[in-house]
Amino acid sequence: MLSGWREVTARRPWRISARLLIISSVVTVIGFSAICVNVMLDMRRGEEALARQTLENLATSIESDISRNIEIYDLALKAVASNMLLPELGTVSKPIRHLILFDHATTARHFGAIQVFDAEGRLTIDASTLDPLPEDRSDEDYFRVHRDNPGVGLFISRPMLFRGAYSIVLSRRISDADGGFMGVVTGSIRFSYFHELFERLNLDPDDTITVLKRDRTIMMRRPFDLDVIGKNLADRRSWKADNLQVGGSYAGQGPVDPTPRLYVRSTGTGPMFVVAGKPLNAVFELWQREAYRIGAVVLALILFMLASTLVLAREIGRRAEAERKLEEMATTDALTGLRNRRKFDSVIDVEWRRAMRLKAPVALLMIDADHFKAYNDTFGHQAGDQLLVGIAICISDSVTRAGDCVARYGGEEFAVLLPNISASDAFKVAETIRVKVQGWSDDGSASTVSCGVASLVPAAGMDWAVLVAAADKALYAAKAGGRNQSVIASLPQLSLVA
Repeated sequence: MLSGWREVTARRPWRISARLLIISSVVTVIGFSAICVNVMLDMRRGEEALARQTLENLATSIESDISRNIEIYDLALKAVASNMLLPELGTVSKPIRHLILFDHATTARHFGAIQVFDAEGRLTIDASTLDPLPEDRSDEDYFRVHRDNPGVGLFISRPMLFRGAYSIVLSRRISDADGGFMGVVTGSIRFSYFHELFERLNLDPDDTITVLKRDRTIMMRRPFDLDVIGKNLADRRSWKADNLQVGGSYAGQGPVDPTPRLYVRSTGTGPMFVVAGKPLNAVFELWQREAYRIGAVVLALILFMLASTLVLAREIGRRAEAERKLEEMATTDALTGLRNRRKFDSVIDVEWRRAMRLKAPVALLMIDADHFKAYNDTFGHQAGDQLLVGIAICISDSVTRAGDCVARYGGEEFAVLLPNISASDAFKVAETIRVKVQGWSDDGSASTVSCGVASLVPAAGMDWAVLVAAADKALYAAKAGGRNQSVIASLPQLSLVA
C-alpha cells in the first residue's frame, strides 16, 4: 500500500500535465471551432441579407412599373368616365366623340382599347373602332361590382381571356350627376406586358416573380403557369398571410411549389404588390462553397492539433514514467522495496510540520533485527538478505494506513513513521510487528526484532531529530532489556518504560 501511495504521488504531477495539455487543446479546438462557426453564420446572414435586399429592390421596381402603368391607364379611364357626362357629347359625330373621349387616352401595344358599356352592359363605344360589334358584359364581375357598389373606384378583375388575349381588366363606374349608374368604362392590360417586363430582368431559371392583388389573388407569375394564375392564396390552408407581411421576407416552402425559397414582398401601396423569390440553395450557394473550403481547412488544423496533442501527451507520459522510475530508484531500497533513508527524512520533515500546524501527535518506531550480525556470519549474506526481506514484509503487512511511512533506516534497522497516533497505539503496532516477525520463521530465535517507540506533539522550535533520538534510545533500551521486545520512550524526560 505504501508502495502504491509512493507511485501515485510520484506520477501525479505528470498526469496533471498531460491532462492539462489535452484539456487545453480540446478547449482551444472548441473555441476555435466556435469562432469559425460564428464567422460562418455571420457570412450566411450576410448572404441572406444581400439576397433579401436584392429581391426587395427587384420587387419594388417591378411593382413601381406596374403601379405607374396602372395609374396612367386609370387616368385615361377617369377622363373617359368624366367626359361621358358632357351634354354636347350626344350631338357630335362619332369621330368628334372619339376625339373628345380618347384624345388623351394612353395607347400602347400591351394595353387594350378602352370600351364603354351602358347601364345594361351593352357595348356602346369602342376606342378601336367607330362602329363596334354588339357585346354584352352584364354578366362579368367587373360590371356587377360597379353596378352594385357605387364607391368601389378602380376595379381590377381576375386574369381572364378578354378579346382574344389573356388580360386583366381595369374598370371604373360611370355615374350621372345624381350618382346614378350609367355604365362602366373598361380597359385591359395584356399578359404580354408582364412577359416583356420579366424578360427585361436578369433572372435565374428558378427565380420567381409573383404579382398579386391586395386580396392575394395571383395576377401573374414567372414562371408562367395558367393553373396558378387567378388562384387566391386565401384558399390555401397551408399558407398563412402572416408568413409574408408588407415589406417582409419569408424563407421556406411557398404556397405554389415545394421548392424552398427566400421570398420578399414589395413595400408599395398600389392596387397590386409583387413577391420575388429565389431558391435557398442559390442564395447560399457561394456561402456553401466557402463554408466547405473553410471547414476543410479548419478540420485539417483541428486534426493536426489533436494528433500533435496526443503525441505530446504520450511523450509526456513516457517522460513521467521515466521520472517515476528514477524517483523510485532514488527513494526505494533495492533489497526490501521499502523507502530508503533519504525518502524517510523527506517524509518525516513534511509530517513533522503538518503535525506542528495541527497540534497532532506523531509516532516513530525504530526496529532492529536481533543478533543479525551473528545470523549473517552463520548462514551467509544471502540468508541475511532473505531475513531482512522477510522482516520488511512483516512490517509492511502490519502497517495499514495510507499516511504511514515504512523505511529501511540502515543495515538491519527499520523505521516506521505513524502520523496522528498516540504512544499506546504506536506500541500496539510495534507489538504486532514483533509478534509477526517472531512467528515468520520456523526457528523463532532466528528472526526476532526489538522495537523502540516514541510519540509526541511537536512544539515550536522543536526539531524532528528529537523524535528520532527518543525512538532510537527506546530501541537501545529494548536491546539492553533482552531483545525481542518493544519499549516506549517517555517524553520529554525520555525515561524508558518497558
